[in-house]
Amino acid sequence: MRRMIALAFVAAVVAAPFHAAAQDNQRFPPLRPDQLSPEQKAWADSIAQPPRNAKFTNAPYRVYIRNPELAPKLQAISDYVRWNSSLPPRLSEFAILITSRQWTQQYEFSAHYPLAIKGGLDPKVANDLAAGKRPEGMKEDEAALYDFAIALYRDRNVTDEIYANTMAKLGEHGIVDAIAIMGYYDLVSMTLTTARAEPAKNGSPLLAPLTR
Repeated sequence: MRRMIALAFVAAVVAAPFHAAAQDNQRFPPLRPDQLSPEQKAWADSIAQPPRNAKFTNAPYRVYIRNPELAPKLQAISDYVRWNSSLPPRLSEFAILITSRQWTQQYEFSAHYPLAIKGGLDPKVANDLAAGKRPEGMKEDEAALYDFAIALYRDRNVTDEIYANTMAKLGEHGIVDAIAIMGYYDLVSMTLTTARAEPAKNGSPLLAPLTR
């Protein structure tokens, strides 16, 4: 009997960290509809409409809804950079993938990987990016966008040569939109990382650790 009690005690001690880890992993747990304030419900109803068709219980919305005053403003930026920027989906989604790659943000990369491929990005380019290397076979505008983004993320500087090449391929409007896309998805990456959002199981590659 004493042996059984001792074994049960040891099992409880060993299991405790795993239970705590499971609890800790659920940050910003989804709210129930009956927990929403009128302002939160109004925003949840708005994102459920086309073209977003989103659930407020999914990341990053389950985080945004905690601040119903800020959430619509973030949604407005998101709506622009995703669907209304001057960049075609092939480039806008590539910019999102580059941003998620810099953060090693698995959820964001997995969510936008199929959208980038659907938009016309070569899967080999996306897969090279996931592996942490400069993609081979990029089109000229993709290479310009990639070099521009990496200059900002890695060097914290855009040389005259990179600026001129990006300007030639994307134009002023395109450069501003690229900055906006990356800036917004930096915020999304920080949100998803804090929330510990898990990547979607949709066949997209997992991101290899980046070496700095």
